[in-house]
Amino acid sequence: MSEPAESPAGAPATTRPAAHHPLAPVRLTPGYFAGVMATGIVCIGAQLKGFTLLATALFWLTVVFYVVLLVLTGWRLLSFRHQMSEDFHDPARAFGFFTFIAATNVLAASLVGTGHVVVAGVLLAVAVLAWLVLGYVIPWTSVLGMKRRPMLDTANGTWFIWVVASQSIAVVAAGLEPLYESQREWLAILAVLAWSVGVVLYAGCAVFVALRVMLYPLRPEHLDPPYWVAMGAVAITIVAGARIVEMKDAPMIDVTRDLVAGMSVVFWAFATWLIPVLVAAGFWRHLLHKIPLVYQPTLWSMVFPLGMYAVAGMYLGQANRLPVVEAIGAGWWWVALVAWTLVAVGMVRSIVRAVRAVPAGARAA
Repeated sequence: MSEPAESPAGAPATTRPAAHHPLAPVRLTPGYFAGVMATGIVCIGAQLKGFTLLATALFWLTVVFYVVLLVLTGWRLLSFRHQMSEDFHDPARAFGFFTFIAATNVLAASLVGTGHVVVAGVLLAVAVLAWLVLGYVIPWTSVLGMKRRPMLDTANGTWFIWVVASQSIAVVAAGLEPLYESQREWLAILAVLAWSVGVVLYAGCAVFVALRVMLYPLRPEHLDPPYWVAMGAVAITIVAGARIVEMKDAPMIDVTRDLVAGMSVVFWAFATWLIPVLVAAGFWRHLLHKIPLVYQPTLWSMVFPLGMYAVAGMYLGQANRLPVVEAIGAGWWWVALVAWTLVAVGMVRSIVRAVRAVPAGARAA
């Protein structure tokens, strides 16, 4: 791993497997924090279903996953700035950086559920700061600042992660509101602001991605797992809306509560409609066109929406007194748990194979 920047042809045989593994800092995918998001949302679902032991285990896995990725990202920032800069300027990859914001807030939401409100508040502050910075920097560096035109062919499912990041702030702000009495009004403003921005961003991203699908050839390899984020972004919008509906009276809440409640039901219906579309796309990609279904980091971007849809159903059903919706969410959580287990096993096997491929002498060095 001493010379990770070399091309595959010129890299030493002893370092090539480790240096080219997705978790190697030089190749760390900007969207790898989706793994934290997926683990955290399945953890929250377990909390809602009363599976305390499983929720605790998943919570600590979320923490470990988050810390490991923070260390690897810091390593990459210090040692491989050129590669990270390239990611910021690539419209097809740059929006993956928003997974850091969403992962931070999913962890914060888990902490709220376990009573660690101070740490959750700190994480929310970090996420808001990152959201304000990245929300302006990434669109500029990857889209507006690019000289290449047209560039609609670069739009993909990762663009919806910007929506997820915005709505994750609304979720945590709404969750903390009853616990920070002195900051209730400000948290209400933040929750409604982030929710509203997320809704508008979803509309914009949907237009760009739809134009990409209609104007450019769509091959099986293009329909990768991040397209599931189109559904996940709607699902987290539902959760944020349900949490806002449950907030105590405040000027910003009073004028938007009925609107948010009604739109949340509409969004749930749309998210439900999207699932068969995405499943059919998966069949078209893997069964008809024989693209192997093997582990890749982007699979976490499929697990998170599955878990988010389950949690959305449970929250919305409780907030709006919709028992059928709540039952669907509770049942769907098992689908998310199975998907999480399969992808987690795939990731562990991938790491083990990469480590075994490096000779013992090279690992010691």
